[in-house]
Amino acid sequence: MPAYENRYWESDDEVRLHYRDYPGRAGRPPILCMPGLTRNARDFEDLAERLAGDWRIIAINFRGRGDSAAAKDPMTYIPTTYVTDVDALLTELAIDRYVAFGTSLGGIVAMLLAAKAPERVAGVLLNDVGPEIEAAGLARIRSYVGKSNVWPTWMHAARAVQEGNADVYPNYGVADWLAMAKRLYRLNSAGRIVLDYDMKIAEPFRVPGNETGPDMWVAFDALKTIPALIVRGGRSDVLGEATAAKMAGRLDDAELVTVPDVGHTPMLTEPAAVAAIDRLLDRVAREPAEA
Repeated sequence: MPAYENRYWESDDEVRLHYRDYPGRAGRPPILCMPGLTRNARDFEDLAERLAGDWRIIAINFRGRGDSAAAKDPMTYIPTTYVTDVDALLTELAIDRYVAFGTSLGGIVAMLLAAKAPERVAGVLLNDVGPEIEAAGLARIRSYVGKSNVWPTWMHAARAVQEGNADVYPNYGVADWLAMAKRLYRLNSAGRIVLDYDMKIAEPFRVPGNETGPDMWVAFDALKTIPALIVRGGRSDVLGEATAAKMAGRLDDAELVTVPDVGHTPMLTEPAAVAAIDRLLDRVAREPAEA
């Protein structure tokens, strides 16, 4: 795996936040990778292994995830706060232009960032998320977020991940489930394996409306002229097929790719996703950019 540096920045409300910084070629906008609700920067390890060197990868941990500190106020676990946090990082790093890769929650943050300053976004990947979230998927996520699990071994954790996600990744084997467990969980000080996020992220998420922003179609339309890739899992219960098609139709330079036999969310290592990402980055590389 390419070497990366563990780095930190501070939010406006003094929460210490973490990101992985993988080196890349100068003269290209960095790729800002933003994970899903209960996920963390480790979800982008395989993507970084493939792209780092050619592209600088900045894989962040939102507050309360991974090596980022927990929020002092759990009601700040909302997309608008994450936008403020990311803005603080971009300012600290003097990044004027970037490519946004957002999975689920990370895609919502990407849309809100674009609405705030579309001229800074050189390209965007929205991974299995859009301005409208399917009710079934939202209910499923609310059913598990914030529920703590503790396991004695990694294999126990892997079995639990398989039980909860077999319909999402029907073709996964033991090695895949173990790898996913090691992205989702961490070893605590007592030697037990626990979920790697603050359970309090569930508090605002359970309030209707806090899972996105005020009007996500308005935010999405800020991407109209930006090179865009919309990735949808063929089995997704979060991004509906009709919504994905509507999204692609509203943008001038968008590609919609469906990853077969995967639910919410694709890992961006599937062949269809890999090829589409390369096409997106080829489009971005042809545009002048600063980082």
